[in-house]
Amino acid sequence: MKLSFCFAAALLAISHSSVAADIKRYPLPNNSTFPIAAAVEVPAGKTVVYESGKVPAPLNPKAEKNSAAYWGNTEQQTVSVLSQIEASLKDKGLGMGDVVKMTVFLVGDPALDGKMDFSGFMQGYTRFFGTEQQPNLPARSALQIAGLVADGMLVEIEVIATRP
Repeated sequence: MKLSFCFAAALLAISHSSVAADIKRYPLPNNSTFPIAAAVEVPAGKTVVYESGKVPAPLNPKAEKNSAAYWGNTEQQTVSVLSQIEASLKDKGLGMGDVVKMTVFLVGDPALDGKMDFSGFMQGYTRFFGTEQQPNLPARSALQIAGLVADGMLVEIEVIATRP
């Protein structure tokens, strides 16, 4: 009985690893180390989960509402949003490594003369993607937009994940 349980557990582990291997992540050209995939290929029959866009939680709810101190800078907002996405995926039995596509909306930062803080975004993003613990990279787009639902918000992110 114990042998068949171990055999079943081994088969389950093999099947999960082969399923995850079915998803192909194409690297960027020219041996680029920039932490995104050029493309991600998901075979037919996989369950796809579309996560709605998430915005940051207030960094300091006691600060003046909608101020930079209230929401935080781009890096802090990125970490807030990606933490929410991570928690939402976890509730569905998924993780950040299951994200195959990400769309990032960045508002121009008044502190940067209205330009998006891509560097600040990347500092937050690289805590979740391209790490030793979580090397799977999503295909990703990042763009500057005019505004979000509340003044002072600088980041909204939506993701698509697949179930391994």
